[in-house]
Amino acid sequence: MSMVKKITLILVALIVIPVGIYTISPFFTNTVIDEALPTIAANGDQSSLDVFPMELASGMFAGVGDGVHDVSGDAKIFEIDGINYLRFENFAAANGPDLHVYLATDEKATEFVDLGVLKANNGNQNYELPEEIDLEKYDKVLVWCQMFSVLFGSAEIQ
Repeated sequence: MSMVKKITLILVALIVIPVGIYTISPFFTNTVIDEALPTIAANGDQSSLDVFPMELASGMFAGVGDGVHDVSGDAKIFEIDGINYLRFENFAAANGPDLHVYLATDEKATEFVDLGVLKANNGNQNYELPEEIDLEKYDKVLVWCQMFSVLFGSAEIQ
């Protein structure tokens, strides 16, 4: 083997191995969160009488069925003191790189609103929804891998 081939092979290995480890390492780790359901508005105004959570919609998560990208649990939309929250309860998902929470119009994320990075792949968690979000239009909750544009699981909220 020539010296150029050896150097090329070493350089490729120095790039491929760390990228591969970074990409698959989330599959071997689990994170857990247990957030309580918010009880009052973020501004702390307790003078309002409408501070009790009102469930507006809900659905159950389902994985994509490939045995790798599994998701289960409940997705619920609550209104609490005029603010809408997406809440995951009894949530469990296979971990992966760069997982985000989307509200979308379909399971292909053709049109979506990114609610941010998935806080943990297990446990109860809350995501505040933008005021202008149309929940009749964005009726799918997706756990989406941005890095590879892959759906891990979804819930239709009704």
